[in-house]
Parts: sequence; structure tokens; C-alpha cells
Amino acid sequence: MNFFKIKTSWSNAEFIIIKICMASIYISVGSYFHEFFKNYYWALLEIFAFTAVWFVYRWLKKMKAQKQ
Repeated sequence: MNFFKIKTSWSNAEFIIIKICMASIYISVGSYFHEFFKNYYWALLEIFAFTAVWFVYRWLKKMKAQKQ
């Protein structure tokens, strides 16, 4: 499977998506143990889900573009 051998290039601005994705899940995990973030649990999970799907879409789109 050549899926992991395809190289892509990312600009610094494009890494914002994955950083928001990771930060939202870290805060979500932290909120499970802390009362301060308890009211924001579902909003953070929604942010995580949205940015995760967006990041994977962009990654696959870039791999397809470089393969051609």
C-alpha cells in the first residue's frame, strides 16, 4: 500500500486546521476531568469532529493532486 509513501507539502497557514483539531480534543479530554470546561464539552467535540474531517479532506485532496 503506497498510501503512506505519498509526499505532500503544507504551508504554515494550512497547519492551523490540524492545530485547532488537536487543541480541541486536548481541551475536551481535560474537560472530562475539570469542571471549568464542562459546559463547553459538546462544542469542543463538534470543533474537533469538523476540523478532523476538514483536515483529512485537505490531505487526501493534496495527495491526489500530487499523484497526477
